[in-house]
Amino acid sequence: MESMLNKLKSTVTKVTADMTSAVMGNPVTREFEVGRHIASGGPGMCWRIYNGTKKSTKQEVAVFVFDKKTVEKYQKFDKDQIIESLKRGVQQLTRLRHPRLLTVQHPLEESRDCLAFCTEPVFASLSNVLGQWDNLPSPVPTDIKDYKLYDVETKYGLLQISEGLSFLHSGVKMVHGNLCLENVILNKSGAWKIMGFDFSISSTNPSDAEPKYSCKEWEPNLPPLCLPNPEYLAPEYILSVSCDSASDMYSLGVVMHAVFNEGKPVFQVNKHDIFKSFSRQLDQLSRLSPTMLNKIPEEVREHVKMLLSVTPNVRPDADQMTKIPFFDDVGAVTLAYFDSLFQRDNLQKSQFYKNLPKVLPKLPKRVVVYRILPALTSEFMNPDMVPFVLPNVLLIAEECTKDEYVRLILPDLSPVFKQQEPVQILLIFLQKMDLLLTKTPPEDIKNSVLPMVYRALEAPSIQIQELCLNIIPTFANLIEYPSMKNALIPRVKSACLQTSSLAVRVNSLVCLGKILEYLDKWYVIDEILPFLQQIPSREPAVLMGVLGIYKCTFSHKKLGIPKEHLAAKSLPHLVSLSIDNNLNLNQFNSFMAVIKDMLTRMEAEHKTKLEQLHSMQEQQRYQSDHSLPPIDDVFGGSSGSAGVNGKVNGNSAPMSLTLEEKQRLAKEQEQAAKLRNQPALAPQSIKPATPSTQAKDLTSSLLNNMTSLGSLSLTSPPRPGLIQSSTISAYPSTNPMGSMVSNGYNPTMGFQTGGLGMRGPGPYGGMATTTSTPNFGALTHNQGSTNTPDMSALDSLFTSNKPKVSLNQMAPPKPTPGTTATPWLNQFGSAQPSQTAPMQGAPLAMGGVTSGFGMQANPFFSPQNFSQPTAAPGMNAGGGLRHSSSVNNDLKDLFG
Repeated sequence: MESMLNKLKSTVTKVTADMTSAVMGNPVTREFEVGRHIASGGPGMCWRIYNGTKKSTKQEVAVFVFDKKTVEKYQKFDKDQIIESLKRGVQQLTRLRHPRLLTVQHPLEESRDCLAFCTEPVFASLSNVLGQWDNLPSPVPTDIKDYKLYDVETKYGLLQISEGLSFLHSGVKMVHGNLCLENVILNKSGAWKIMGFDFSISSTNPSDAEPKYSCKEWEPNLPPLCLPNPEYLAPEYILSVSCDSASDMYSLGVVMHAVFNEGKPVFQVNKHDIFKSFSRQLDQLSRLSPTMLNKIPEEVREHVKMLLSVTPNVRPDADQMTKIPFFDDVGAVTLAYFDSLFQRDNLQKSQFYKNLPKVLPKLPKRVVVYRILPALTSEFMNPDMVPFVLPNVLLIAEECTKDEYVRLILPDLSPVFKQQEPVQILLIFLQKMDLLLTKTPPEDIKNSVLPMVYRALEAPSIQIQELCLNIIPTFANLIEYPSMKNALIPRVKSACLQTSSLAVRVNSLVCLGKILEYLDKWYVIDEILPFLQQIPSREPAVLMGVLGIYKCTFSHKKLGIPKEHLAAKSLPHLVSLSIDNNLNLNQFNSFMAVIKDMLTRMEAEHKTKLEQLHSMQEQQRYQSDHSLPPIDDVFGGSSGSAGVNGKVNGNSAPMSLTLEEKQRLAKEQEQAAKLRNQPALAPQSIKPATPSTQAKDLTSSLLNNMTSLGSLSLTSPPRPGLIQSSTISAYPSTNPMGSMVSNGYNPTMGFQTGGLGMRGPGPYGGMATTTSTPNFGALTHNQGSTNTPDMSALDSLFTSNKPKVSLNQMAPPKPTPGTTATPWLNQFGSAQPSQTAPMQGAPLAMGGVTSGFGMQANPFFSPQNFSQPTAAPGMNAGGGLRHSSSVNNDLKDLFG
């Protein structure tokens, strides 16, 4: 690797030194910067060609340098002859001005070491292109080494040489005298230019008379650089020392043969015995073999044969050659027209540019880029021609690489982006916007292309606005998101609100609908949807455009509208628009279809949320009270039903709550935990107040009426509760809440003592609210009733884990004749043992003491209906209900 770098360094250093020494001290270096060695040309390929720039204007040029060291081997006389010949050729070229002749930018300058002059930018000589690489840098430049001439280049190049000779012969009465491959230069645009006038011969007659040329006799002892190339000279020049314009035409025939034969002339000449060689050549030309011309195209083969004729009069002149059918190729004609554009008016140019897009695809890319494109971009200085030239330039840009576009086209397009007149410029750019955004660098897009789009949206022309709105969706994916959000969308909305054109308003909505997918969801919800409510227009097309945006936003998988926005803003707006009188039936149906879809989704989402919230609340409640069985089990519900525990068919419902709901549930759990940590409330005994002595004495009437209650039992067997042992242990064993308390009522009625029952710790401090409900199922009708009601229909209301007992079985037996009952008891039936039913425990009255359904509070109470109760065996005062006698004592204390 190091050796390779050293070799490269030495090569660069050598080339730089050669270049520096070649022009060191030459006056040309005062005005021009000399670059690298790119080609060679001129008589004997003696001129080295360098690229360069003018220091003052940075204009690109080609610097031709002849190093005098190359002729050091000659005697002084020969050396001087060579120098004078070269100087004469450059001076003659400098005096001549024609598009087919190489243009000299700076005249010849001589220094002690070299000769130098500057011309238009040059690519290479025709000899270099065809494989002659004498006096070229090493290694040979790749662009020259790989260069291949296209047919159109060859045709038009030969046509250019013919036109150059026509100018010399007819215009200035001059014979070139040394037309050959090394004296034909290809400039940077690919045009073929003539140079090398070292041996040119001017007419000795006045301009109006027939030209007459005198040539010098061939001197074989002179150095080669002091003589023309003999392989391209006409036979008469050597054999008869005569020449005229026909001699140049013979040279043209040899050039044409060489172009189609890889640079080989018709004959190889022995320079040591040139006269003998030409005599032999003359015989061969008189009977020219067809095989010698087989590589020349058939349509021009006969013309080449005529040019190589030994008889000068047979050869066609330059004007005739320019008109042969071989040069009527469409590509050659197109290139020729470009070279003559400066002679055309605007009308002729416009017609030509209109038809040019049909021709460009038929031409090679190199010809289009380096020959046609510079001519087109030069027309940008003429504003009237820009609408005709611009489509062709953009068509060429499509075939260019990004690097070629940036290097060759964009610099000339940048000023055109800012032109607003004529309006066709904007239209053309908008139609090719995808091309511009694809190949233009981001910085130039931001500074040049997008500002042009913004100006189009704000243009006074309705057509421009419509076209811009229609085209924006086609390249929206190429626009950066910040530019779209901050610059493009606001201008589209402004165009919709401020225009008086219905078409622009509708196109604005359509444009927004098509670019929604490139926007952020919340930007659409916060900016686009509120904008729709600001549109005052109520034309059906506008309303349908609004509906389209809503529908796209609602149905797009990337966007979507939240249910809160649907309920609060979107649906009210759409419903109000749907009943507009301007809508027809189909349009109304379209509105209703979207509205129904929104309602359906909103209902499904919110219902799912509420179900999940309810399920989570129930789950949290039972997690806080893990000792309680599910309510479904308490009432015998099936596991397949959906209970309050949040399970459906045994599976937990999925949870998807919002952050606010989770925070609220956390607060509830925290509050429940605090209440659970509080000490249990102990019941307090309250002594009954002593009645006033002035109160009515009811003792006697009470005792009299209590005699009828002697046959009734005030106690009942304790009902089995469903509270687990762990729950019961949370309360004191001496708490009388574990059993029923008799207050003088028939216990079979099932009245629970108190409105608040102890169900164990609940989410609100362990106090569960229950409602006391009388057990009317244990009562019977009056003894006189003969019909027992059928209550089997109510069996399904109560389920239990125990065997079912129908309500008909629970009805009391028919009373025996002779027994009597009080009127109050006749309303409910006689006392029967109560059926066991699930109970959570004995309710606790307000204030923490057990209470009954007070006598005075009982609207059916009548003391005389109650008989003296009997004692309940197995129940003591400390652990359960008190003896019935104590009840009587309490009643006596209560009623005095």
